[in-house]
Amino acid sequence: MNQPSATPPAAGRPERLLATLEQLLAIDATEVNSALNRASNLVAEVLDAEKVDIFLHEPSSQTLVARGTSDTPLGRLEHEIGLHLMPLANKGRTVETFVTGISWHTGRADQDPQELAGIKEGLGIHSMLIAPLVVAGELRGVLSVCSTQPEHFTRDDLGFLEAVARWTGMVLHRAELVEHIARDAAEKARRATADELVTVLAHDLRGPLTPLRGRLSMLLQRAEREGLTAFVHDALAMERSLLRLERLIADLLDSARLEQGIFALIPDVVNLGELVRDTAAMLNAGDGQIELAGPAELVVECDAQRVRQALENLLTNARAHAPSDVPIMVELRTETRTDGEWAILSVQDSGPGIAPELAPRLFTRFSGGRATKGLGLGLYLARGIAEAHGGTLTVESVPGQGATFRLVLPLRQEL
Repeated sequence: MNQPSATPPAAGRPERLLATLEQLLAIDATEVNSALNRASNLVAEVLDAEKVDIFLHEPSSQTLVARGTSDTPLGRLEHEIGLHLMPLANKGRTVETFVTGISWHTGRADQDPQELAGIKEGLGIHSMLIAPLVVAGELRGVLSVCSTQPEHFTRDDLGFLEAVARWTGMVLHRAELVEHIARDAAEKARRATADELVTVLAHDLRGPLTPLRGRLSMLLQRAEREGLTAFVHDALAMERSLLRLERLIADLLDSARLEQGIFALIPDVVNLGELVRDTAAMLNAGDGQIELAGPAELVVECDAQRVRQALENLLTNARAHAPSDVPIMVELRTETRTDGEWAILSVQDSGPGIAPELAPRLFTRFSGGRATKGLGLGLYLARGIAEAHGGTLTVESVPGQGATFRLVLPLRQEL
């Protein structure tokens, strides 16, 4: 219901635009919501509006959310009755402007059959101006101005609002950039602190292990010599626990080296097929849970210890999630690509797959899911080892059908 209305004399409009622009650009855009609330109050004052909203589209819920609302009685009422949230499915003129990108003006919203009942009856809105909000070239939401008075705004006001919407988009873009920079700086500081803490902790833990291992070896020898079977069993269990602790400390130090860019490789000519068989045999523990497929000999140039470490982490991860009665499939093959010859090592389990909320941070440090018992370093280190060799580590997963990790290494690589 686009209502025609008389256009007032243009005198004073450029001055009003300039004054509004100056005030918009003077907003301290250090935080998005604060900046948008201040912009909404400014527009409400300039247009003598009872309510101004800056709605932004939230893709996850397909909803327009009022991230900025004027501090007015009608603005507060809107939030109290929940009309600051506008699902796209509910339609209405605010949603229509966002979907079409076309501005809207009416002086009799109460007579518009396409307007939401909550707008007309819950808020008692009669006059509305709505302009699309574009941020960095992308339609992100709308700028909405409302009054309970009929025919309160003019077409000239709509043109003014469209200009203000463009400037508001710039304010929002600037605020988002500031927030991003602040988050990035905080994350870098957090990571630097974590790296230092991890390195110090790992070094401090490593110190007492050597004498502890020596003592444990002496106890085990004495128990075996004196035929103390129960003590031998306990000593072996302690030895296994000590080995796990040593591996954990090594992982912590390696993760810090990766973060600091000082992760070193010792390359050599390696039969990758033999390395895979030996690693799988060590982890199989006689239960046949790991099945192999691929050539017995496949020569690559790599750091054998590091590649073994990556494979152990992948197999350990697979065993933690695969059903005990279904074997883990390990396949080794070669592939010719436009950028050369590659060795492809796949580890496939039949577990529940990767949870959607975990997928984006699967290869980051300390990213273990709810079922993970470790520190969440295994996959992070495995990918770091792959990339240090000039290769990659990727994953494919379907919920309920397990996951397949692919470690890709160049067959010929100058290291």
